[in-house]
Amino acid sequence: MGNALWLIARRSFTDGWARLIATLLAALGSIALIAGSLQFALRAQEAVAGSDASEYARADVLVHGGTVDPEDPNAPPDGRIRMDAVASRPGVAAVAGDATVAVTASGPDGRAITASAEGRTLLRPWVPEPRLNPYRLEEGRAPAGDGEVAVVRYMARAGKVDVGDALTLTLPRETRRVRVSGIVTVQGRDAVAAGNLVLAPPETVRGVAGLPAGTWQAVWVKAAEGVPADRLRGDLARELGGAATVRTAASVRAAQSAAASGEGATIASIIGMLASVAIFVGLFVVANTFGTLVRQRTRRLALLGAIGATPRQIGRLIRLEALVLGAIAAVGGVAAGYPLSALIIRLFARDGFDVSATGAQFGWTALALPAAAGIVVTQLAAWRAARRAAGISPVQALRSTVTETPGRRWPRLLAAFVIFLGAGFWLLVGTAVRLGDPPGTDRTFAVALMVLFGSMLGVTGLAVLGPFFVGPLGGLVGRAARLIGGETGRLAHATITRSPRRVSSAASSLMLGVALVAAVAMVTLSAHDRFRDAGRQVMAAEHAITATARTAEGGPAPVARDVADRVAGAPGVSRVAALTQSQVTLVSPAEPPEPDEEPDPLSFLVTGAEQSGLRDVLRLGGRPPALRPGEIALSSAIMKEAGLRRGQRIVVRGAQGPASLTVAGAYHDPSHLFADQALVAPATMDRLDANAATQVVLVRGGSPDVLARAVATVPGVRVVDRDAYVDAASRTLTRALRATYSFVGMALLLALFGMATTVSMSVAERTREFGLLGAVGTTMRQIRSIVRWEAATVVVLGTTLGFVVAMGILTVLHVMTGSSFVRPAPPWWLFPTVAAGAAAVTLVTSALPARRAASVPVLEAAKAE
Repeated sequence: MGNALWLIARRSFTDGWARLIATLLAALGSIALIAGSLQFALRAQEAVAGSDASEYARADVLVHGGTVDPEDPNAPPDGRIRMDAVASRPGVAAVAGDATVAVTASGPDGRAITASAEGRTLLRPWVPEPRLNPYRLEEGRAPAGDGEVAVVRYMARAGKVDVGDALTLTLPRETRRVRVSGIVTVQGRDAVAAGNLVLAPPETVRGVAGLPAGTWQAVWVKAAEGVPADRLRGDLARELGGAATVRTAASVRAAQSAAASGEGATIASIIGMLASVAIFVGLFVVANTFGTLVRQRTRRLALLGAIGATPRQIGRLIRLEALVLGAIAAVGGVAAGYPLSALIIRLFARDGFDVSATGAQFGWTALALPAAAGIVVTQLAAWRAARRAAGISPVQALRSTVTETPGRRWPRLLAAFVIFLGAGFWLLVGTAVRLGDPPGTDRTFAVALMVLFGSMLGVTGLAVLGPFFVGPLGGLVGRAARLIGGETGRLAHATITRSPRRVSSAASSLMLGVALVAAVAMVTLSAHDRFRDAGRQVMAAEHAITATARTAEGGPAPVARDVADRVAGAPGVSRVAALTQSQVTLVSPAEPPEPDEEPDPLSFLVTGAEQSGLRDVLRLGGRPPALRPGEIALSSAIMKEAGLRRGQRIVVRGAQGPASLTVAGAYHDPSHLFADQALVAPATMDRLDANAATQVVLVRGGSPDVLARAVATVPGVRVVDRDAYVDAASRTLTRALRATYSFVGMALLLALFGMATTVSMSVAERTREFGLLGAVGTTMRQIRSIVRWEAATVVVLGTTLGFVVAMGILTVLHVMTGSSFVRPAPPWWLFPTVAAGAAAVTLVTSALPARRAASVPVLEAAKAE
């Protein structure tokens, strides 16, 4: 019966294309969301890992002063090296000094130029030695004077910068205006693995880095002809001893590529997690529409059984239709994924994660994977519908209306129990992660991922149990309908309770939409309120001077340190504190490693602040003592993780090399925004990192106008109040949450479309029923009222279950992460607002089906299925 099945399937498409179009659009939307998410993930990975160009392309050996972080191939060394000490060694043909300084570059329009993806903008010296210079001038000339720079082509394009234009460079200690003399590429690429490069004359960079004459952070070496790089590396390592770290340039380039690939894989995994929500919503919506489609064709499928079609053949018919639908939706969805990915890229770029420089991906992964996923999704979604179609008995062809047969309760209860067991499994995995891993963002992300998987299964389980909730809630709505509408209410109550699967199908899509909106809204409001309250509690200063530019993480970019000097003498100012930050690694005492494991060094962020009058600008918990040079105060979390105590001597390694410090006390910053992990005096910070970035300048006293006049000549800075700064600073920590908005918004639209489709198709499947009601005297107004009361049941059921899911997600997240920033305490107005929105959406989506139901002619009803 293979050919007959194909003919029947083709007949179904040609005769019933109007009712299939809704299912097709639902499948196309889900595949477009999958394709757009995948396209964004591929472009993000290309932006992070695709640029394997290296500034060390022509070097053979790299000599770093002191030591370098083996985990970060782009980190500067913590020591200094004299260039003449390397140039005079045997086997060395040419040398060039190197230093890196992180800067913020603003274009002619005053807007900061953000590096691609997670990259940074680094100031580096132009290499005058032709044998070592990796930079190719595409336009202009090399920088020659103190106020000239060359930039990589990506930076020129992103900032709309041409040769001769002026740039503003925010350096660690000052702000400078420079002019672009040239635009370069590296190994044919527009940027390097580390990000953007601003190339200045060597002496300019050495002065900015604070290096003595003749010394550099590193020296690039070109080996003499016939001298292998490995041999030269070994000779230089022996001759220089412990004063330097000597590596081959090839090994550093390989480490850069590996680090970039790993970062790209991390980003792709995060986007993949968000895309999994798209896949789940797509599967959910298409499954609902296919189920409604099968119910709508119950009589036709029963007639096929009556004329000899076996249940297996009927199931194959549904799967064949799903295959054709999936193939068509896959082509359209993949095409729609490209403009959708452009929208996602634009939304992410607003938060500092810009991957727009990469081109659209057209490989097999970008094209075949979402298409295959779409076909698989439609097949999985149609599996339940095909099974139900195969169970339709021929006697149902004789029924005048499509009435659901009472299903067995135990199979549905057993299926829901198994699904809830799966949800419990993911929660147990999340619990194990929380108990086994140390506190931090990695643990929180892993736990949240497990909660996400468990929540999706939990939503599926509630959808399976949906028909059981229709009776009680439908009864409440039905009683209200009878009280208000009389006979019309009685008919509405009978319609609702007679078809619980139909009502629960529409309600489950609404449940998913309400759960998405409510959960994201509650997490956002909880985090925002916690940051606001904690920030106000900690920040005693009334004003903050911060950059108008943002980092790649979405927070304010660093400002120059001399900004504090400009406002210190302003009228009315009583206290000024510049907060500098730098990363250090604990060297001693080192945490003992687990058996058969490599030791995992503890790195943490140190904040430097003037200790005199610190309490006038910051109210830190634990009241740390005024720190002297050589002392450090640690947060209670760092003290506990490292097993340290007050008065203990520790050794940390910063940008300037190892430093011995005394633990003066413990404290905590409940806002996590100012001095989250460690605190030192400015003199100690200079020992750790002389070029530490100034994150903000806090000011007590004065007025906004006075402070604005004091920094009027400094480009790229602004004066904000306490609330504005707390909101801006918290963007770095809430960036992952903001990244979900676009995915959740599109998934919500798809869920609401699925609900509208299900409601519309449920009306269409009752064409005969509504026509017959009209034939016995029911008015058009009454029929519309019946449909609206059914929609009211959908609102009550979907909203109630959606809120249950959202509160469950937030409660589990709060318990499993232990974070005070995720609290299951939503504001009172959230529930009625979301409920009103759900009611409005349902009313709008049911308006057209209600009008269609009321206008069904009797003759059309007589020939309906």
